[in-house]
Amino acid sequence: MLNDAWTLAIETLSWMEMQKLSERLALARTIKQLRISNSNAVRLAHRLVCETDRRRNFIDKFVNNVLEPYVMDDFNLGVQAFLRLYVYQTRMAKNWHSINTKEAENIVKLARTILGWKTLHKVEPSFGLLLTQKPSSVLNDVSDEQRIGLLTFHPTWFVRYCFNLFGRKEAINMLEANVQPPPTYIRLNTLKANENETLRRLAEKGIRVKRVEELKHTYIVVGARQPLTKTRFFREGLFCLQDKASCFAAEAANPKPGTTVLDICAAPGAKTTYLVQLMQNRGEIYSIDYLRRRMDIWANEVARTGVKIATPIIVDARNPLPLKVEADVVVLDPPCTSTGAFRKLPSAKWRLTRRSIDKMAEIQWKMISNSAKNVKSGGALIYSTCSITVEENEMIIERFLKWHTEFSLVEITPKIGLSGLRGLEECQRLYPHTHQCNGFFIAKLLKE
Repeated sequence: MLNDAWTLAIETLSWMEMQKLSERLALARTIKQLRISNSNAVRLAHRLVCETDRRRNFIDKFVNNVLEPYVMDDFNLGVQAFLRLYVYQTRMAKNWHSINTKEAENIVKLARTILGWKTLHKVEPSFGLLLTQKPSSVLNDVSDEQRIGLLTFHPTWFVRYCFNLFGRKEAINMLEANVQPPPTYIRLNTLKANENETLRRLAEKGIRVKRVEELKHTYIVVGARQPLTKTRFFREGLFCLQDKASCFAAEAANPKPGTTVLDICAAPGAKTTYLVQLMQNRGEIYSIDYLRRRMDIWANEVARTGVKIATPIIVDARNPLPLKVEADVVVLDPPCTSTGAFRKLPSAKWRLTRRSIDKMAEIQWKMISNSAKNVKSGGALIYSTCSITVEENEMIIERFLKWHTEFSLVEITPKIGLSGLRGLEECQRLYPHTHQCNGFFIAKLLKE
């Protein structure tokens, strides 16, 4: 099992580096490539990959200090991946306090089996040094922003951005919260079963949950005996894995039974299925996304949860939508930098640059401009992202209101977040350190 897990982890990190893939997509590709199906090995590999990549900047600087005169980029991707995993498992997972030399020896033996001793020959002398090097060496001769970035595992540019936006103290609180894995939330699906009955059945199988009071059907998972996606209840569609912030966006849209809804950037389907649940499977919902692969996942989720009124449309929302539909509610959750979801997607931190924010904002502007055309008079447009930047959120809304004077901001219920920035008090923001969910922005615009 250990050999399979470490093989998966090394190959997954290599794919992530080579093709800038997310953890989940790279792991799925590696499982298919290597034909490893042992569920324990997959779970261990996923944990190793996520927790190693979460701390990547600190690990890389730590390793490069030991490798001198070499640097990690002098070696192939497999060796780089192993060095990162080795430092995480032997040092950081132990909080730097204890050194288990026997474990380290066994891990190196696994690496020789997986990568070959010739591949590792040049870096072999560094394995012992990596066990004894003090982590404080990484913080020598660095600026305050670099130090905070290393201690909270974020790029320096992002630390600087957060300092400017939130102030140093609040920014550090948020950055520190990103170090921990996110809590798990589920949304109970009343299209399939009565909520109280589902709660009873979950409790019988040792799945302990606690209600999120502000929302209708959302629960935080307190404990479970097995992975939730492996349970019979999940296969039957009795619940969906969905972050609290995403559930909030659907409830803010507040679609009524019998109405027409347009769900733009709908895949992988959690948003569509909750909108339909709130509509009690009555009315029409058109779900748009631009990749057939993503819409295949959407179709599976729609079928699993008992949705009957959703129509899939594969089209790129950056272009005018080929629809004559006038919707009561248009929900737009466009692609974003995911700066509010670094706890869930740690690899996103290392793919982004400061320019990524402005590039993404232009995509979002095209999408919201196109979406506005399908809102009927008296209808609502919901705009949300899992980003904490103002360029992708408040500044998009400010620009939109200048160009579309027929729209105005309205208050959002329920009120579970903090007010938007730049004076947009009707908008709401959620933060990882304050609300224990993805960082999130949401605006509701009414067409007069």
